[in-house]
Formats: sequence, C-alpha cells, structure tokens
Amino acid sequence: MVKLILFILNLFLALQLSAQEKLSETQWQEDLRFFQNTLHEDYPFLFVKTTPEAFDKEVQTLYDDIPNLQEHEIIVGISRLVASFKYGHTHLSFWQKPVVFAQFPFNLYAFKDGIYMEGTHKDYPEAVGAKVLAVAGTPIAEALQAIEPTVPAENAQYFKAYGINNLRYPEIVHAQHLTQNLQQEITLKLEKNGKVFNQTFTALPKGAGVPTDHGFVTPDENWLSARDQNTTPLYLQQLDKVYVVEFLAGEQAVYVRHSRIQDEPEESTKDFYARVLEEVVAKNAQKLIIDLRLNGGGNNYLNKDIIKELLQTEQINQLGKLFVIIGKRTFSACQNLVNELDNYTNVIFVGEPTAENLNFWGDNRPVTLPNSGIEIAVSYLWWQDKPALENAEWMNPSLPVAMTFEEYRTNQDPVLEAALAFDEPDFKPRPMDYVKELYFSGQTHKLAEELPKMIQDPLYAFCDFENELIKQGNLLLQSGRGPQLQAAIQVFATVLNLFPDSANAYKHLGESYIAIGNTQKAKEVLNKAVALDPNGVGVAAQELLAEI
Repeated sequence: MVKLILFILNLFLALQLSAQEKLSETQWQEDLRFFQNTLHEDYPFLFVKTTPEAFDKEVQTLYDDIPNLQEHEIIVGISRLVASFKYGHTHLSFWQKPVVFAQFPFNLYAFKDGIYMEGTHKDYPEAVGAKVLAVAGTPIAEALQAIEPTVPAENAQYFKAYGINNLRYPEIVHAQHLTQNLQQEITLKLEKNGKVFNQTFTALPKGAGVPTDHGFVTPDENWLSARDQNTTPLYLQQLDKVYVVEFLAGEQAVYVRHSRIQDEPEESTKDFYARVLEEVVAKNAQKLIIDLRLNGGGNNYLNKDIIKELLQTEQINQLGKLFVIIGKRTFSACQNLVNELDNYTNVIFVGEPTAENLNFWGDNRPVTLPNSGIEIAVSYLWWQDKPALENAEWMNPSLPVAMTFEEYRTNQDPVLEAALAFDEPDFKPRPMDYVKELYFSGQTHKLAEELPKMIQDPLYAFCDFENELIKQGNLLLQSGRGPQLQAAIQVFATVLNLFPDSANAYKHLGESYIAIGNTQKAKEVLNKAVALDPNGVGVAAQELLAEI
C-alpha cells in the first residue's frame, strides 16, 4: 500500500513538472556558456587538476548534446563539469529548488570490507545491513565508477564518504547509464547472512530525503539503522553536541569527540579545550585522544585556540600521549586543524586518510545560472598550511585502522582501541622526517642501518618509502646545482638498492645523469626503466633516450 501511494505521488509530481514551462535548448546552452565564461574569467586559478582545454572540450560536448538530452541529464552533465575541478568546495547541489532530484530510500556506507546498506526506510527491513553486490545489474565497483564523475572528489576518501550515495538519485543513475530510462524503481543485488537476493526500492517523493547525521541514518518510526541500538559507542554519542569529553578511568585517558569546527552556544571552543586540558593535568591522564573522524569543517579561525592549549600542556604534548583520530569525513576547516596539529604538536594520527588535500581551494560563493537559476558553489580562497612541495592528496594516519561492517553493527570501535592500546616508545610517526634528519646531520651509517629495518617493519607500512625517497631526490634534482645533483644521484641509487625494481627511480636517475652531462650512464639506467615498465614510466624514459 505504501509503495502504491509513493508511486502515485511521484506520478502526480511528474505531471506537475511536465505542465510547468521548461527551458528551451537555447536557454540551457546559454547557461552552459555563462558557466564556462565565468570560470575562465573569474576563477582561472581553479584549473589545476584539469586544464582549460579539457574543460572546454567537455563543455562543447555537452553543448552539442543538449538537444538530445532530458533536463535531468543536462543538470547531471553540468555537475560533471563542476566535479572535474576536483575540489570538494566547488560543487552543484542536487538538493536545491531548481533541481530537487528524487532519492531512493537507503543510505550506503563504505566499510573496510565493502559497501553496505547502513540504513533504509522501514519498508525494506530485509535490506538493512546487507552488502551491496550490484546496482541495476551492474557490479557495485563498476556502478561506483560510473557515478564518480558527478562527485567533486578531492581524493578517494572524499568519494567514499560524500560521493557513493549519488547512487540513490534516480536522475544520476540514469544520466550515468546505469539504467536505460529515468525510473522510480531500482533493483539492487544484496547479500546478508550468507543469502544473496534482489531488493527493489521505490523512490521517495521529490522533496523527501534520507535522514542522516554525520553519514549515518537517524533511526525513528520510519527509518531503520543496521547498528544495534541497545548501546552507542563514544564516537556516535551526543551528536547534537559539537564537542564532548569523557575520562576513561581504566585507561587513564581523556577522550574528546569533536564533530564540527564551531563554538557551542554555552561554551566556546577555547573554553572547552582549556577545560579539557585542565582535566588532563588534574587527573594525570596518560593519553589525550581527539576524535575528528566525523568532523566536516566549519570556522578554521577557531583552530588556533586548540593548538595553543595543546602547546601549553607539556604533560600531554609528547610522543605517544597525544592521538588524533581522522577519517574519510575529516574535511575543510578540520583539514586545516589536522595540518596544524601535524605542524606544531607531537601528534600520532590514527584511523583512515582524510577527505581533503593538505592544501586546497575552499570557501565558495554561488554562481547562479541566468536561465535555470541553478546555483553552483565555486571556491575562491586558497588555504595552504603546508609548503607547496609537501602538499599531498590527504593526511595519512601513522596508525591505519579501518572499521568493518560487523564492528560497526556491534558497536565496536577498533580505531579508538588502537589508540588506547598503542605503546611503542621509539615509534616515528613521521618516518621521512627522521630519515632526513639522519641524512642532513651526516649520520649516514646510522641511516644505512635504520632505513632497511623501517621499510620491513609493519609499524611503518603506512609510509611509501620508495616514492617518498624519490620525491626527496627530485627536490635535489630540480635545484640544477652541482652538489645537489650529485646528492640526487646518491638518493636515487639508495632507492634502487632498497627497491631494485623501481622503474621510476631508474628514470629519475637517468635525468640526473643527463643533468651532469653523463649521457652514457643515463642511457644505461633509462634502458633499465624501459625494460621494467615499458608502458608506464618507460614511455617517458624512451622520450629522454630519444633526446640524447
């Protein structure tokens, strides 16, 4: 009966919309040109992860296709153009009056072991907690790949946290060719308790959405959560509060969950952290754990007070005592906080990589398309907490821990447990800083002993030593000076001693030999790069060989 009512409501809305005056093809094309010209004239600095030429080519393709597209396909096409800049603050919302896409009644969540139905409408109890295998007949990995171009993902973590639920928009599913027609029903192939089955979902009426809080369904009389509601883990308690603190007496640890960079009405961020650090000292806490895994940002001018309080509390600002939990929803102003914690404190990051680049274009303003009235948020402010050469796609945790669905369902928290249990006094949370310190202080013998051990140590599996060392060699190579060029050769030779199959190191070693004029040596190592990776790095090596 409920499904029949939903179907009738959707049909009624569709008839209403069809009766309204629609934009002409020319008007949509005018909107597209307006957006294109605005980006070129007012936001040329955003052309970093895409080029003006690539952008213009995609604009022209959509422009030419408009006469053959339905309205929702045009809107999704524009969203692909917006997403091509790959900055999360530059986006087109599908939840604004000129757009208002429908939604299928489920919430997807990416766990360590796959994509699961974290929550659904009460009409689909069998689906709650099921693993998603396919969407409309397309395997889930391919379905996610199909919708990814509609998501302004800064990195893979952003897509997992903020992008995968684009699968619940019927308009996107159709525009990205997962369904042949725009339809109000979709069938997903699911697996639960060892049983594989199909579940068909009917879209909610337009204007009705899935109620979520920090990425999780809020259960009530109409909505179901896969998580056991009898207890609630610390990271999900009191989500109506910006920040909460709990003293864990058994572990002599203070736990803070901070889910937004903003002040509480009754207690400012500054006062809250002053109180927290007073408690740390008064109770002689051995660890402070700040949980930022659900923090999507806010006002980063509040970060300074947090850093100042931590720096003033020497008791806890020590290696092995200060832990910060990060994850795939850590974004925006919270990325700034993570950067500053990394810059100034003795923090150890735990959890998953963040959803934002270390340095990024943030703070957006609306660009309103003149005919459709669609608002596109476009970033205009550059945030740089790290040197340009140290920018990265995310902050990587030194203790990588991801949660499985079963751990979530049963209210376990392996991330917090890892922080509480960690006890490695000689741990180097920034191993490359340690490597550079040994190198520049002339402790080459110690470096020769320590580096191979660290590469083999599971504690440092989070560090990509091969590429990090190559980066350091490239910094020396790019200087173009004699001593630095010799040092670059030494670094690349070290990489090859540790990673003898590194085609990339051979290629850069070849560049170094070219820079000092030793073409014979350059040819030898470039040919090795070609042999190891003929279709990848070897292509660039072949070009270098042709030049010499």
